[in-house]
Amino acid sequence: MRTSEAREQNLVSVIMTVYNGERYLREAIESVLQQTYSPIEVIVLDDGSDDASPLIASSYGEDIVHIRRDRAGMGAARNDALGHATGQLLAFLDADDRFVPDKTERQVAALQEDRSLEVVYGHVREFVSPELPPDVARRLRAPAPRLPGRLPGEMLIRTKSFFKVGLFSTSLKLGVGLDWSARASEAGLPSRMLQAIVYERRLHTTNNALMEQSSRDHYLFAVKAALDRRRSRQSWTESAP
Repeated sequence: MRTSEAREQNLVSVIMTVYNGERYLREAIESVLQQTYSPIEVIVLDDGSDDASPLIASSYGEDIVHIRRDRAGMGAARNDALGHATGQLLAFLDADDRFVPDKTERQVAALQEDRSLEVVYGHVREFVSPELPPDVARRLRAPAPRLPGRLPGEMLIRTKSFFKVGLFSTSLKLGVGLDWSARASEAGLPSRMLQAIVYERRLHTTNNALMEQSSRDHYLFAVKAALDRRRSRQSWTESAP
């Protein structure tokens, strides 16, 4: 196999979208660039930020692929970024979170070890953002030291398998990843859950730890849609001859 062909087969495209994420964006990007695995391409799509996020992303030059677009929401931004991905493996990172250094290496190894797998998940560790004053940090829910993660951030998936499930919802403000993960589960993709922590989720005052009611409604809609699809399948199965 030629070197270029091997690189294409092993290339991991990491999709990151950002909207006004200047405080944490650099740390997120660095957590990808410092992975113990290569080759990786980092695709950062700026979804209409009006803070310093575009300047931070552009400062990396050719180390990342940086795209800007008008504000459209997380689902549409992720879908747009996917159009720039060239790897046969896909990973996703929220711009306020971090990959652990060996996330990609561990998950690629699992996919290479078992060619029947289409997606590999791992555990997630939550942490309170360290710059928060103590009185603010106390108002957040307690971080979970370890949880099995089945959202896009905790997975590595074969690109062709991702598209079996389909693109992200563009109608939800919250629950975009939950909605996609529910559809992936319903699709029955062969998967493995690694026992290692692969993802660090930041708790701070502007993430999902403190959601406005209007956004909570979108989150609940994603949950309800998944339940409705499950009930529909069960009803069809029970009524089938």
